[in-house]
Amino acid sequence: MKPKVTMIAWNQNDNYVVTAVNNHLLKVWNSSTGQLLHDLVGHADEVFVLETHPFDSRIMLSAGHDGNIFIWDITKGTKTKHYFNMIEGQGHGAVFDCKFSPDGQHFACTDSHGHLLIFGFGCSRPYEKIPDQMFFHTDYRPLIRDSNNYVLDEQTQQAPHLMPPPFLVDVDGNPHPTKYQRLVPGRENCADEHLIPQLGYVATSDGEVVEQVIGQQTVDQDEQGLEPSILDGMIRQLQLQQDERTRADQESASSGLQNGEGTPRRG
Repeated sequence: MKPKVTMIAWNQNDNYVVTAVNNHLLKVWNSSTGQLLHDLVGHADEVFVLETHPFDSRIMLSAGHDGNIFIWDITKGTKTKHYFNMIEGQGHGAVFDCKFSPDGQHFACTDSHGHLLIFGFGCSRPYEKIPDQMFFHTDYRPLIRDSNNYVLDEQTQQAPHLMPPPFLVDVDGNPHPTKYQRLVPGRENCADEHLIPQLGYVATSDGEVVEQVIGQQTVDQDEQGLEPSILDGMIRQLQLQQDERTRADQESASSGLQNGEGTPRRG
């Protein structure tokens, strides 16, 4: 197999360069001379995540499709910490991305099964207040295209960016309590009655009928107690202008054809 570099990262002070190779090795190089200093052995599949510590130039994090997360001391070429992302009943989860916190005390990873993994010092009690499963109810909603080839939400016939803020639900589509709905941007100042979604019965791809969130509260922003968004207003204005231009072009084309012109011309 011809070696191929899959990822590259400099350490915090740029003295070292770490490369991930498709033979599952990590190689540490002197960035000034190009000399190979260490081969880091531990991964069993390709590595696409290399993250340097925000202030400690010795530390580098690596993670890959084998579910392994390593903390390395690249100056010594040694393993400092190791975690294997085993998921009960489903094997391991490939790790797709990792990031350190600015203070270097924590790092977070996401995996192929939709999990957010948080590592660090201290107590995990603050994180226990958050539900284990959090999705937006619109995450897997089907989309369609209108006559202008613009994307619309199939159910509401609205452009996705103009839809009201979504609701937080669990993996089965059941909405979370109102205190969690306030975490969604745009719902911070809603009254409690506007944080309860409309429920209805929806047929899944398997033909099973389940109760899920089917829509937002059908009230205006002013009634919801939300401040009107300047950006939303600009988007709506641009959409109206586009619709007016399209309508004018269509009228011009139709009048040109009625006057006997072979090819309608734009004004």
